[in-house]
Formats: sequence, C-alpha cells, structure tokens
Amino acid sequence: MSLFGLKEKKEIERLRAQLSPEQVELADLQGALEEARKALAAVTAQRELEAKKLDSLRAQLVETDEAVALQSFGVYKPRYDLMRADEYRARLLEIRAQQKEMIKNKTAVTGSTNWTVNNSVSQGRKMVSDMKKLLLRAFNAECDDVVEHVRYSNLEASEKRITSSQEAISKLGRMMGITITPAYYRLKIEELYLAFEYQQKKQQEKEEQKDARARLREEAKLAKEIEEERKKLEKEQRHYQNALHKIEAQLAGTSDIDRADIEQKRDELVQQLQKIDQAFKDVDYREANQRAGYVYIISNVGAFGENVYKIGMTRRLDPMDRIDELGDASVPFDFDVHAMIFSDDAPKLEAALHNAFADRKLNFVNQRREFFRVTLDEIKAVVRANFDKTVEFVDFPPAEQYRQSLAIASDPSTFGKNV
Repeated sequence: MSLFGLKEKKEIERLRAQLSPEQVELADLQGALEEARKALAAVTAQRELEAKKLDSLRAQLVETDEAVALQSFGVYKPRYDLMRADEYRARLLEIRAQQKEMIKNKTAVTGSTNWTVNNSVSQGRKMVSDMKKLLLRAFNAECDDVVEHVRYSNLEASEKRITSSQEAISKLGRMMGITITPAYYRLKIEELYLAFEYQQKKQQEKEEQKDARARLREEAKLAKEIEEERKKLEKEQRHYQNALHKIEAQLAGTSDIDRADIEQKRDELVQQLQKIDQAFKDVDYREANQRAGYVYIISNVGAFGENVYKIGMTRRLDPMDRIDELGDASVPFDFDVHAMIFSDDAPKLEAALHNAFADRKLNFVNQRREFFRVTLDEIKAVVRANFDKTVEFVDFPPAEQYRQSLAIASDPSTFGKNV
C-alpha cells in the first residue's frame, strides 16, 4: 500500500514537470480555491452539528441557561429611538438597499487585483471574484441568521457573532487579500440593532393596542351598564308613578278616617320616586363625566406575596365587576380589596399614586402593568395627601382561598375531598 503511494507521488511530480510555470500556478490556485470551498463546507457542517447539539442541551437545561442569561442582562439604551415601528421598518429597508448597492458596486468585499492565471489578468480576476462571492455569501448567510434570531438576551452575543464571522472570512481569504469592507460590516451591525429595536417597538405597539382595546371594552361595558340601569330605573319609575296615581285617586274619594294611612303610603311612594330621580341624575352624571370613576387598591397574597398591590381605575357602575374579571383563571386566587375610592377625577388620583411609587413597580418595561411593591401605609399616606383623609382601608386581606389551600396542603388526608 505504501509502495503504491510512492509511485503515485512520483507520477504526479513527473506530470507537474511537464507543465509550464503558469499552468502550475493555475493548478495551485484552483487547488487553493477548492480547499477553501471544502473548508467553508466543513465549517458550515460543523456549525449545523453544533447547533443541533446546543438545541439538545438547551432542552435539558432551560432553567439554568435562562437564569445565567438573566443575570447578565443590562439596561438597553436604544440607538435610534424612533417613534413608530413603521419608521424602523423603513430604516431597515434603507439599510438593506445600501447593502445591495454595495454588493452591486463590488464595494462590500475587497480582494487582490494582482493575481494572474496563465499570464491572464482576466482569469486571475475571475478566480478572485469567485472566491469573493463565495465568502461574501457565507458572511451574509451568517448575518441573516443572527439578525433573524436576535433578542434581548443575546444582543451582545449577536454582535460578536457578526464580528467573528467577518474575522473568519478575512482569515479564509488572506491568501488572495479578500476581506469584508468596514463600511459593509458597519451596515450589518446597524441592521442588527435596527432589527432588534424594530421587534421591541412592534411589541410595545402591540401592548398599546391591547391596552386600547381593553379601554374600549371597558367603555362598552360601562355604556351597556348605563343603558341597563336606565331601563331598570324607568321600569321602577313607571311602577311607583302608577301606584301614586292610584293612591291619589283613593285620596279623592276617601273618608277622613282612612286619609292618614293613605297619605302615609303616598309619602312613601313620593320618597321612592325622589330616590329614583336621584338615581337618574347619578347615571346621567356618570355618563357625562368621563373622568368620574373608582380607584381600587387590591392585593393577591397567594399569587404575588405580601406588600404587592395593584392600583388601578375603573369607570364601571359596579366596580366589583372589574375586580371579579381581574381574578379570573389567569391567577390562582381571587383579589382582595383594600380600598375602593370614588372620585370625580379618578385618572388624576390614579396618576398620583402611580407617580408616587414609580420606582417601586414590579414591571418597569410595560408601564400598563399596575403592580407595586409597597406597604399599605405608604398607599394610605398618598391617598390622604391627594384625595381624602377619611377613606376607609381594609388592612388585613382575607385571602380565604389561599389560607384554606395552605391548611389543606398541611393536612394530606383532606386531598381529593370537597372542603
């Protein structure tokens, strides 16, 4: 076997001796190009294999991986801070158009212009051009993958991947002086951050639209409640008016002996009608005054722990309807109400409370999540300073389902039984 290998080498050397220097140089360059292609294919295959292994490991170590990533998070300061998602999209299209223009003008990647093949400058340029296209395609593929998967947890690593890819391309193309130009590299980095902030802005606008839809639903429910309340009052009003007409008819033909009892009944009916008139005025006021409503302070010890309160506002006629909705299946236990404050300017009172505890939010990213880590005494102080000193608070939350659940959990014999 070794003898055959020696004969083969001698035959190759004999054939090379018959070639001209230019042919030998061309053969060497073609060999180098083929080696580069094989190396690139090997790198791509290796990356695919490593990606599969990484996915497998991530499936087993999701919690640990995310915990480590979360510890490394820093506050991201936007590079562009555009107002709307469509502005980011327009900038992205512009950046990508610039990249295409650089590729078209052959300024995205540079290479040696001194290569000749068989004393032919054009053949040498073609070889360098083929290698440039190959390496640029690899760089673009890597960048596209990075941009597609960029998120808050891997933004810094994504930039490093693009930089490493540029450096790897320069090493592969060193023999022919091939490298990604700094201008093209900067456009890729700019595309990365634009794509990331575009995702962030889209999510922000999605949350704002969700909040707007929630407000519309609240307004629609309020309008329905007002309409139903008005119909109910109209029905009651007709009932008492009919009863009053009958009593007045009785008074006209009654004797003095029975008059006192009938007049007492008439007075009761008049009082009921006056209450209904006041109820009509209250409904009309709530319909006309868009800022009137209830500010609520609620907690959910079983879900969020001690000293975590949600401070929100509702314009519903019965504010407990809103509290009941918040305590749906998305949380394990019902909310407990610590205060329900009616105000002619509920948004102002709500804003005063939110501003007072701006640095105590649980969620600093989504401003519409109204949970704060504060004490009830701190909330009382702000309410009394901005609204009324006589507002009543429930200091100790009943949290009945939570406390019953704790009791059941401590006694396994109760499992599976109705309590």
